[in-house]
Parts: sequence; structure tokens; C-alpha cells
Amino acid sequence: MDINNNNLSDNTELQARGNWNEIKGAAKQKWGSLTDDDMTYASGKQDEWFGQLQEKTGHAIDDIKSWFHNTFSSDATTGTTGTTTNTTGTTTNTTGTH
Repeated sequence: MDINNNNLSDNTELQARGNWNEIKGAAKQKWGSLTDDDMTYASGKQDEWFGQLQEKTGHAIDDIKSWFHNTFSSDATTGTTGTTTNTTGTTTNTTGTH
């Protein structure tokens, strides 16, 4: 289910909230131009936040959402290793840290 209509499952979103410091660090590594201020998330302001990330990174919002989903899906947070392909066709290996 996707209560917020943000193309992220509620389970993924709750996992993300629980690992916010890990997420901020990973996003800042992925997109070196992001700062702590850029990663300040206000509940209910998802569209604005993704728009700000899009402006700062130069990536499409769908690509950013896809990265968050692929990086912090249940497979990534349970410690399994897998391969993900983003919408640009780049394949990366992911290893969970939980």
C-alpha cells in the first residue's frame, strides 16, 4: 500500500524513517553536492523535498525515488546481497548493512 502516493511502499518508507542517518549518509555519498540541510525532511512535504533533491542533483525525481527504493528495500536492510538496475540502465551491487 502507498498511503502517501509517493511510489514508495509504506513498509519501505517506515524502514527509511528508522534508518534516516544511514540514508542521509548514503545519499550524500551518492550525490556529493547534498548537505545536511538538503536532507532535512519535513513530514507531508515529500513532493517539495524530492523537487529540491532534483534541483540539487540534476537527476529526475523518478530516478531519485527509485534509488531510495532500491537502496533501502527490504532486501537491502536485511543484509542480503543483490543487484539492482536503475532507470538509466546502470547496474550496481547492493549489500545490506543490517
